[in-house]
Amino acid sequence: MPSSVLFVVCVLIWGTTWFAILYQLDAIAPGAGVALRFALAALAMILWALWRGERLRFAASLHRWFALQGLAGFALAYWGVYEAERHVVTGLVAVGYAASPLLNMVLARWTLGTPLSRRVGWGGVAGVGGVAMIFWHEFARLSASPAVLTGAALTAAAVLMSSVSSLCAAHYHRQQVSGPAPLAWAMGYGAAFMTALSLASGELWTLRWSPAFGWSLAYLVLAGSVLAFGCYYALMQRIGPARAAYVGVSTPVVAMSVSYVAEGYRPDGLAMAGALLAVAGNVWALWPQKTVTPA
Repeated sequence: MPSSVLFVVCVLIWGTTWFAILYQLDAIAPGAGVALRFALAALAMILWALWRGERLRFAASLHRWFALQGLAGFALAYWGVYEAERHVVTGLVAVGYAASPLLNMVLARWTLGTPLSRRVGWGGVAGVGGVAMIFWHEFARLSASPAVLTGAALTAAAVLMSSVSSLCAAHYHRQQVSGPAPLAWAMGYGAAFMTALSLASGELWTLRWSPAFGWSLAYLVLAGSVLAFGCYYALMQRIGPARAAYVGVSTPVVAMSVSYVAEGYRPDGLAMAGALLAVAGNVWALWPQKTVTPA
């Protein structure tokens, strides 16, 4: 599958999962919801791996990376996002994730020795600025209260954990390990960690079942977890953690478009300009660079 298709699939899915998550938060505690989502996703990944004929047994040294990836990306990062949205507007969380390309680039340089890219850096700055413009009116309603500071700290922690998760995958990709099988283990570890954290925090594991909860959970598991993460890590293996993280810049633009159709949202000129700036940053960072062949 072409890299451009992998990128678009991730953006379209994660640009719509924000709405599915709303139906989860009304029916189940955040930690319990994250644990349930990734437990089911891990089972689906196992079935996918078996269907592809992949082996599910790996060396213990690889399981350390799977466990860290699960703890960081499929437990702490999602728990941080869910908890952050209890304290701050979703726009702040979106801007935090728009900074992922910059953070991934720095961490990849530090841990993997990946060269820094000026284009990725400036594209990331444009992306953060564009997403901030989209949600500027939400920021205007914020005040420097303890709740806002807590939400900002949780957002920063969630973005950092997402970057750590990506780098874990980059490490085992270098050992030619990829596909649904390692993701099944990582999601399984994440679900186990999240279950323990949820129970330790005293969350009530009660469920208010409804058809909306059922379809939203199915969408989050099959599309938002299995398909999207499968595509994302395949994309990351091809173009690197920093450039793949531009998915996080594009998803708010898609979410804004869906809200326009489904919820009657009408963006003003500033939001439209922000969307254009974010897209321009993506194009600048991801456009293939010309290489000069020596004569």
